[in-house]
Amino acid sequence: MRPNKTPLHSLLVTAVLASAVSLPLQARESVELTHVHGLSYNSSGKQIMIPSHHGMAIFEGGHWSMAPGPAHDFMGFSATRSSMYSSGHPAPGSNMTNPFGVIKSRDGGKTWQKLGLDGESDFHTLATSYGTNAVYVINHRPNSRMPTAGIYSTRNDGLQWSAASAGGIKGDIASMAVHPTDADIVAVGTADGIFLSRDSGNNFKLLAGGTRALAATFDLDGKSLWVGTYDSKAGLARIALTMGAKAQALTIPPLTEDAVAYIAQNPVSTRELVIATFKRNVFLSKDQGQNWKQIAKNGETLE
Repeated sequence: MRPNKTPLHSLLVTAVLASAVSLPLQARESVELTHVHGLSYNSSGKQIMIPSHHGMAIFEGGHWSMAPGPAHDFMGFSATRSSMYSSGHPAPGSNMTNPFGVIKSRDGGKTWQKLGLDGESDFHTLATSYGTNAVYVINHRPNSRMPTAGIYSTRNDGLQWSAASAGGIKGDIASMAVHPTDADIVAVGTADGIFLSRDSGNNFKLLAGGTRALAATFDLDGKSLWVGTYDSKAGLARIALTMGAKAQALTIPPLTEDAVAYIAQNPVSTRELVIATFKRNVFLSKDQGQNWKQIAKNGETLE
């Protein structure tokens, strides 16, 4: 297993956020997506959350605003039903240690709790299990809790980290997702396809190949994966969790030298999907990908 150390957008063009509450938003005259470092809904399904280099953008009721709390540079952002997890770097003036290691918020990003490895590691690839709060990360260099590079997971908010053998993966890891109810099931995407493990990342088998898998998230029903692909052009597919299953391709808006970087599903209205691309385009579908509405174009938010 060879973790990819290069940001995925640079490879492409040269080459799940849950919060238990909805908090008041800090309205601004305009919201720009300077980067897109993750994508999810809050637990009510009313807010789409996009963390970036300068805080977290929120799309709710057809309008964009910035979330409450410090405008941290969130990396490896992922979420569960009750909390959100991230890594990254503190906002100017913050008293938090750089880099974060792993941090957690239970109040929609207003405040953040340290879960360890602060000052040591910045995890650009971090994935959570929506219903269990398990966290998986890709570690690129040794730290005080992780003696080697590779895939690690925790079931208790960083008190213990377990290394995964990651056998069977071919290619550099470009994306990672964790099953919503079974934390032993994890998927990774590489240039060779999407690989699935049922033993906490120790052994992987190819679920579907033949295309580059740049984004992945489990359907909240736990029966399939949504995968952002690239094979001469960008694509989006749904794949059942049975070996040899054929990918069901969905129609997405045309993308020029771009591809799907993140996928999220509304936990309340599960036919609603949102995708974000490497070039900071964001599209919303209310009918599971049959029709799409663009809500951000090249980082410029649309209302």
